[in-house]
Amino acid sequence: MKAAFSFGKRTIHVSVPESFRTQVIHSHTAQGLADERTALELALDAPIGCAPLAELAAGKKTAAISICDITRPAPNQRTLPPLLERLHATGIPVEGVTILIATGLHRGATPEEIDTIVGPEIAATYRIVSHDAKTLGDHRFLGITGRGTPVHIDERFMAAELHITLGFIEQHLMLGFSGGRKLIAPGLAAQETIKVLHSPRFMREPRATEGSIAGNPLHAELLEIARMARHDFMLDVTLTQDRKISGVFAGDPVKAHAAGVAFVEQTCLERLDEPVDAVITSSAGYPLDLTFYQCVKGITAAQHMVKPGGRILIAAQCAEGVGSPEFARKLAGMRDFRSFLNEIDGAAVEVDQWQLEKLALVGEKFELFFYTPGVTRGQMGFLAERAFGSIDEAVFATLDGLPADARVALVPEGPYTFARAETPLVIG
Repeated sequence: MKAAFSFGKRTIHVSVPESFRTQVIHSHTAQGLADERTALELALDAPIGCAPLAELAAGKKTAAISICDITRPAPNQRTLPPLLERLHATGIPVEGVTILIATGLHRGATPEEIDTIVGPEIAATYRIVSHDAKTLGDHRFLGITGRGTPVHIDERFMAAELHITLGFIEQHLMLGFSGGRKLIAPGLAAQETIKVLHSPRFMREPRATEGSIAGNPLHAELLEIARMARHDFMLDVTLTQDRKISGVFAGDPVKAHAAGVAFVEQTCLERLDEPVDAVITSSAGYPLDLTFYQCVKGITAAQHMVKPGGRILIAAQCAEGVGSPEFARKLAGMRDFRSFLNEIDGAAVEVDQWQLEKLALVGEKFELFFYTPGVTRGQMGFLAERAFGSIDEAVFATLDGLPADARVALVPEGPYTFARAETPLVIG
């Protein structure tokens, strides 16, 4: 069987021998909306759980809008215009609007990326700035959460009279689902806040995983931080595979986000009748496979489809290499998963260690394989043992030694595919 996989800005073809029981699992979504603009306007004027945006903006002169960075395919060019129109109609001038790119600890956006993120016209008209988590003085201290997290949020966001987030909802490897509160923290938080949120205390919590909201302590923590930052209004959408808008959820940040999550759960979840022996997946192509750091999400998403001890192969271009210097150093020095987990347990949290922690937690349960040509073997630490120079070599190694009737899942869109395998009922 052959399937086309998202890979950078192109596709690659993955072939599996016909002897295996192979299933192609595509991302499952609702249909795209026939009239996106009308749906956006209706959502802004009749939001979930709060007054219309125009009413919230009335009498105010400044607004801050937090948006996703280049690693997320958020349709800002389509969602920003009707939102901005309503702000201006109530008297907030163009110079009163600040659009913050919620980088978390990612790098800032380049001028070319800003054009991609918001469109050239908005980029040329509005004040658009990247968040910088590493400069503590650029943040306002808001206090400490009930769980002990110190909260520092970008001062440019806090200084505005109206606080808005703009994003989209998909499964997320720690938070259950993206969107909403995530555009406040970690999106606009200082590293002193992010390091606590991404510490082993939260990363090793079983409920802090894809598709998990109820009982997820990290989700609850971010909701508390968003309340402290006075998260006034959110506009999130859901997307189809070809990036059309399938749903619009605007209004109260808690209620509207919950409605969006429920929509994703109802329309996007793909169920397998039993776990498979191997998953061959991707990092969903550009922009999510720009770095090895980002491609971890494809691996963690695949874990929910594989039987214990099964195999996962990730194909990701990694055009920008490994990721941050801190992440690159830890990856290159990793000797094995268990020693890494022991090393960081109880130690001071370092930037980006959490993505390797999530990778290690999966790696202890499954065999991992890599086709990541933008990363050299010397950069991959002990993972180089399972890294291959071509997709065909990687597929052969992943399937080598499996039973002739092994079940194999091909997942071309990686982390955008929300899938779960049913655990077989054992009688006896």
